[in-house]
Amino acid sequence: MLRRIREDIETVFQRDPAAKSVVEVVLCYPGLHAIWMHRISHWFYQHRLYFIARFLSHIGRFLTGIEIHPGATIGRRVFIDHGMGTVIGETAEVGDDVLIYQGVTLGGTGKEKGKRHPTIGNGVVIAAGAKVLGAIEVGDNSRIGAGAVVVKPVPENCTVVGVPGRIVVRQGVRVNPLDHGNLPDPVVEVLSKMTDRIEKLEQQLADKELAV
Repeated sequence: MLRRIREDIETVFQRDPAAKSVVEVVLCYPGLHAIWMHRISHWFYQHRLYFIARFLSHIGRFLTGIEIHPGATIGRRVFIDHGMGTVIGETAEVGDDVLIYQGVTLGGTGKEKGKRHPTIGNGVVIAAGAKVLGAIEVGDNSRIGAGAVVVKPVPENCTVVGVPGRIVVRQGVRVNPLDHGNLPDPVVEVLSKMTDRIEKLEQQLADKELAV
C-alpha cells in the first residue's frame, strides 16, 4: 500500500510541472484524492458491498468534483490533472500511465446492461472536455484532443480530434502529451486545402483569359 501511494505521488511530479512539494501534492491535488478514494470504494464494490462502495464514491465526488463509479477499473500511475467535472462510468477500464484532464467523460451511450463504457489503453492522454462514449477501445499511447467526442474505436498511437472524433496525423510527428496547442485542427486543414485549390483555379482562369 505504501509503495502504491509513493508511486502515485511520484506520478504527479512526473506529470505536473506545477507540483512543488510532497506536502502540496498530498494535500492539494484532488485528482490524487479521487484515485485514493476510488481504490477504497472499488474494494468494497468487488466484495459486493455496493451501498458502502457508492457512499464512499459519493463522498469522493463531493470532496474532489471527480466522479468515479466504484465499479470502474483504474490502472497504476493514472493521473487526473485538475479533474473538476470528470466522470468515469461503472464498466470503464483505464490502463496504466493514463493522463486525464478536467471535464473528461468516459461514459455510456444508453441504458444497456453489461459492458457499456470505454476501455482506455496504457499511456493514453485524454485532454480537457473530451468525451469517450460507449463500449469502445482506445489503443495504447493514443491522444484524445480537447473537446473531442469519440464514439468509435481508436487504434494504438493515434491522435483524435473534433466532433465527432476523427483520427488525424500531423506529418508523422508524434504530439507531445502535454502540448495540446499543437494538436492538428481538421477544419483548418480542410479550409487550407480549399484555399489552395481556389487559388490554383483562379490562376488557371487568368491564364486562359490572357491566352484569349
